[in-house]
Amino acid sequence: MISPSPTVPRPFSLQTVLDLMHNRTDKATQHLARLIATERDAKTKLGMLQQYRDEYAERFRQAAKNGLAQPEWRNYQEFLNRLDEAIEQQLQAVIVQETHTAAGQANWQQQRTKLQAFDALFERHRASEARLALRQEQKAQDEYAARRKDDEQEY
Repeated sequence: MISPSPTVPRPFSLQTVLDLMHNRTDKATQHLARLIATERDAKTKLGMLQQYRDEYAERFRQAAKNGLAQPEWRNYQEFLNRLDEAIEQQLQAVIVQETHTAAGQANWQQQRTKLQAFDALFERHRASEARLALRQEQKAQDEYAARRKDDEQEY
């Protein structure tokens, strides 16, 4: 006696879109990681500049206590002013980078939300196919049992 062959599950009709959403989410994740690293580097550079400025200002105070000639005083002041400008520029770079990182996070979240929606559709499809396969298996078993019962009654 030959048992009926189970039907092959239907492919997920949106598999191409699901694959695309996985790809986009992966790219958004990688991009966000780069943005976070760049922001961290910018903040580290800012911290180093601020620390160097503080150390240089302390050296200036110590030198001023010991007495400075006008040209030395002017050199210290000019260098401190340049450090202040560099700190301000780096602070602006940090602000810009924070903005880029926030936009990258928003994009990543958006891609992730879309992916979750397609994953949910895929899971529903898979569950539906599993239920269909179970029904077909049950039907095949019922048919087999009915045939066997008929065969037993003939004897």
